[in-house]
Amino acid sequence: MSSLQLNLDAPENDATLFVDVALPIPIPQLYTYRVPAEFEELAKTGIRCIVQFGRQKVVTGVIMKVHHKAPEIYTAKPLLDIMDAEPVLTETQIKFMQWLAKYYMATFGEVLNAALPSGLKLSSESRIQLHPDNDWNDSDYPFDDKELILLNALESNDSLTYREAADALELKSAYKYIKSLVQKEVIIIYEELKEKYKPKKVKKIRLVAELTTNSEDLEAVFQALEKKPKQTDILLKYLQEVPVYQKPELNEFGIEKSVFTDAGFSTSSLNTLIKNNILEAFEVVVSRFDEVSSQTLKTINLSERQEQAKAEILAQFEEKSTVLLHGVTGSGKTEIYIQLIKEVVDSGQQALYLLPEIAITAQIVNRLKAVFGDRMGVFHSKFSDNERVEVWQGLLDGRFDFIIGVRSAIFLPFAQLGLIVVDEEHENSYKQFDPAPRYHARDAALVLGHFHHAKTILGSATPSIESFTNAKQDKYGLVTIAERFHNAGLPEIKIADIVEEKKKKKAFGDFTSVLINELRQVLERKEQAIIFQNRRGYSSYVNCDDCGYIPTCHRCDVSLTYHQYKNQVICHYCGHKEMVLVTCPACGSTNIRTVGIGTEKIEEELKLLLPEAKIQRMDLETTRSKYAYQNIIHDFEKGEIDILVGTQMVSKGLDFDKVSLVGVFDIDRMIHFPDFRSQERTFQLVTQVSGRAGRREKKGTVVIQTRNPDLRILEWIWAHDYHTFYKAEMEERNSYNYPPFTRMIHLLVRSKDKQNTHIAAGKLANMLKEDIGGKRVLGPQEPIISKIRDKYLMDIFLKIEKKYNIEFVKERIENAKLELLKDKELKTVEIIPDVDPS
Repeated sequence: MSSLQLNLDAPENDATLFVDVALPIPIPQLYTYRVPAEFEELAKTGIRCIVQFGRQKVVTGVIMKVHHKAPEIYTAKPLLDIMDAEPVLTETQIKFMQWLAKYYMATFGEVLNAALPSGLKLSSESRIQLHPDNDWNDSDYPFDDKELILLNALESNDSLTYREAADALELKSAYKYIKSLVQKEVIIIYEELKEKYKPKKVKKIRLVAELTTNSEDLEAVFQALEKKPKQTDILLKYLQEVPVYQKPELNEFGIEKSVFTDAGFSTSSLNTLIKNNILEAFEVVVSRFDEVSSQTLKTINLSERQEQAKAEILAQFEEKSTVLLHGVTGSGKTEIYIQLIKEVVDSGQQALYLLPEIAITAQIVNRLKAVFGDRMGVFHSKFSDNERVEVWQGLLDGRFDFIIGVRSAIFLPFAQLGLIVVDEEHENSYKQFDPAPRYHARDAALVLGHFHHAKTILGSATPSIESFTNAKQDKYGLVTIAERFHNAGLPEIKIADIVEEKKKKKAFGDFTSVLINELRQVLERKEQAIIFQNRRGYSSYVNCDDCGYIPTCHRCDVSLTYHQYKNQVICHYCGHKEMVLVTCPACGSTNIRTVGIGTEKIEEELKLLLPEAKIQRMDLETTRSKYAYQNIIHDFEKGEIDILVGTQMVSKGLDFDKVSLVGVFDIDRMIHFPDFRSQERTFQLVTQVSGRAGRREKKGTVVIQTRNPDLRILEWIWAHDYHTFYKAEMEERNSYNYPPFTRMIHLLVRSKDKQNTHIAAGKLANMLKEDIGGKRVLGPQEPIISKIRDKYLMDIFLKIEKKYNIEFVKERIENAKLELLKDKELKTVEIIPDVDPS
């Protein structure tokens, strides 16, 4: 750790070495720095470095190019430090990230920021020290008592943090006095830089080496400790754990200190043995991941149909780099993936298994660990910074040759990637929305595979329209499994008309009698059920029955969602919270009620209707902690939960033996959502959640509640008919020029000034219409939610024919953005491109 001392005046000559550095900030170009002589041999592509950007900002950069050409329009600042002995980014990684930035219209810095785990970036801490050039004892300024205490503390210490300064003054904050002393020029503030990643270390104990070679010396130690039974017990415990005379080489490894402390031995006596040079303490770096013995690893045995599908995939790989595996839910796709991954890993290559949600990884990781053991790394956002860095380093060091993870795993430093599996490839969770780069991990994985000359499998029971079209057009290979594993039957689907039931007074509130009766039968059979509702919270909003007032977010153009367990209304866009109103602020009425129903309310009502049932909710609110997913899934697997109520996360890839019923609480809201993909998403989501019912020899039941049972999509879902759905959806997309017949780019225009947002959106749309044609530009228009986090929004959509030059379109967008920002009034307006919006 050191403060930064810059030497900006070193001379430059033809032999001077320079580096182009990528910075993890949204600037469009690399920045050139001069390499001081002491770093010349260390400067390599892919190495992290510390650089100054601007007057005060110090950031972690990555060296992209080493050369001798000085920048023409600015003086190159020196590199401040080199952080690595070997590159942390590979050449293939850098090429992939450059492609990602170009295709998704992001800066390389934004991609770098998304790619690097935060543990590989620097953190900085402000510190204060005495001014090296001004002695405070000779100062003409008067100092009060607190300032003198602080100055004397700095005399005794080289430097202090803000927290240490406050402690010295016995105050909550020392900022007032620090500011005063800076103005009096007797102290200075500087940034101390440090890496965030810290390896996990375990404290261990061993016998000093001299005592392992001569039994007489050890006997003398025991005689000396004859009247010290606590110390003698500790020494005997060590010799019991480590037989140093039979196997003296084991002493080097020692045993963990916790062996003594957990067994209740005296810490004071242990420290005395260390102090008297009988035992010694040392630390070792260990993995943060549980190790699996190779003797416990399992093998996967495929059924005849699975073996056939695997052979078909391998045959398709002879000609095509990508294969779509279209297998119905419960057909055993995961076992096929595992077998193919094992063959790739055994051949000395690496494999990447992508999943759309952490919820799925919670259940599948244990199955994979049993097969791959310590060769497998897990990478997702619930892991700590240190854990993610260990996976990154594990790939670089060759410890891992198989990674399972969510979308950000595509950024990891693979060296010999041979196979990529994108499971549930249709899932919207693979799309990154904010911040940039707004990439789609499935599509990016195909390009990653191309860079590595790897094969890619896309798997789904309900493939995306785009992927299935590519397979139909022979761009991808296609392998189909039409039956479930061991010929288990597909679930029986029942359509329950909530409107009709309410007319006949058969409904139980918002539950049809069909669903409640099925739930009762499940409980009688001691089986399990899943209730799916794609809306979290207790209810949609709170409403005054007398005047119609609805509480809305003051920062976003949305109503606040009611959460009963917190007794709050919450904005799901910015997180703003308010306590629930007792009286209406508009009319003073106390006649306030909740409208709509979310997972929280479903859970509560089911507990009233089925008091004997053990009910658990799984949504964003109940799964915020690191192991919440695993704990809920574990309890469900053990049978400690009868009915699991959840949002989308219960639909994805989970496999439970005892689930015989799935209830879809409200399908209409999904079907009628204003999005051209709403029919596709509804079919996929309901099919996926239906697949949780009836595995192996049991045939499950699915109850779908609706207000309109005559909709065509319900017929396709009921018949498990993906092909008819696909044909109808393609006809609809073709009629309105939607993907896959066109490519789309969404431009979001936003600022805190509503008028400026509208003016900028209008000008931008007009420029683009002139450049690429009016028929290709839709808008501008206000989105359904026109204000989020105090910023007003406008949408522009571009529909580009497949044959039209998309690179030209992106270039025109960038030019139009630059032209627009020349207007001083519009300088604060943001224009955010989203290529291939989902």
